[in-house]
Amino acid sequence: MKSLAELKAIRDKMQGTIGLRAEDETATRVVVGMATCGIAAGARPVLTAFVNGVQEKKLSNVMVTQTGCIGLCKYEPIVEVIEPGKDKVTYVHVTPEKADEIIEKHLVNGQVVSEYIIK
Repeated sequence: MKSLAELKAIRDKMQGTIGLRAEDETATRVVVGMATCGIAAGARPVLTAFVNGVQEKKLSNVMVTQTGCIGLCKYEPIVEVIEPGKDKVTYVHVTPEKADEIIEKHLVNGQVVSEYIIK
């Protein structure tokens, strides 16, 4: 970097990148609990299943993220589906196979998989 203009160009480029990371408030969020308890219970393959499944189905309106402790350790792995304007749905004891079913039934077809939710 040799000038102030180069520094400004770098700043502008990075601000554009940061803008891409902003959350889309119209998107459905899939949040996987990835605290120590979740990881120990198998949350890492569940997260991978959601990321891969959403990409394979080309669900551009779905954002898969991770969080720390959700506070219900005995129910791990836990996945929350948060759709704009709807109540949050909390799935418990999720496996990669259940993740595939949740993607197909809930994220694609809009039907909550009631046998996997916390009661």
